[in-house]
Amino acid sequence: MPHAQPLIRIEDVDMTYQAASGPVEALRGISFSVDQGEFVSLVGPSGCGKSTLLRCIAGLRTVTGGRILVDGAAVVKPIPKVGMVFQAAVMLKWRTVIDNVLLPVELYGLDPRDYRDRAHDLLQLVGLGDFAKKRPGELSGGMQQRASLCRALILDPPILLMDEPFGALDAMTRDEMNLELLRIWGEQRTSADSGTRKTVVFVTHSIPEACFLSDRVVVMSPRPGRVASIKSVPMARPRTVATRVSPELGRMTLELYNDLAHKNLEEVPQTVS
Repeated sequence: MPHAQPLIRIEDVDMTYQAASGPVEALRGISFSVDQGEFVSLVGPSGCGKSTLLRCIAGLRTVTGGRILVDGAAVVKPIPKVGMVFQAAVMLKWRTVIDNVLLPVELYGLDPRDYRDRAHDLLQLVGLGDFAKKRPGELSGGMQQRASLCRALILDPPILLMDEPFGALDAMTRDEMNLELLRIWGEQRTSADSGTRKTVVFVTHSIPEACFLSDRVVVMSPRPGRVASIKSVPMARPRTVATRVSPELGRMTLELYNDLAHKNLEEVPQTVS
């Protein structure tokens, strides 16, 4: 069950960054929260600030207005409570798969020997147990993303932030990775609370993907990104291949498409003939 206090609170967040041509307003007045163990997706048009918001939650970018709190503490610098997965797997080609998974351990100044068994267990969990000693170039794109997911989980963070992690994959592999992610999300528990799933914030351009994966979907407007709507996804879990073709998923996807289309029309300047 979610804790009384949301794990992530985003309160009236603005984000303006400096570009060569001048200031660019990426986010304006963003407010919503994410409960512990919840899976929330962000959707919206390209350039609406989804990825920027994800980086602000992680403390990789500093908001210029409002605030973000994680577990009650304001985010003012990079925080250790998150694991991040990006669209590109970003594997170091000269390191073995298991050594890529162990990279965050080294970056935090910890002893990789203490985490090697966990790394092997994670690779086994995602079906890469026999590839620990391979180099990234010997893996397919989907296998590399599985390894990058293990890397994000190696320090057992309570929050997983995922920035279009399957966007570069072919449709069939992407579908497989969606199911794999839900399986891992359902099986993985934080060490602090073995009864609670990890909290996931997931950025995607795919509305069907967002509906299939999520408990709630946050729809963002064109830049500057604002919250256009927040929709609950009332479909039962576990989600399966049959869920993809269910009338419920179709209706939910259509509702979100309509929300986005309506918001985009509002943003188009009206001309008088």
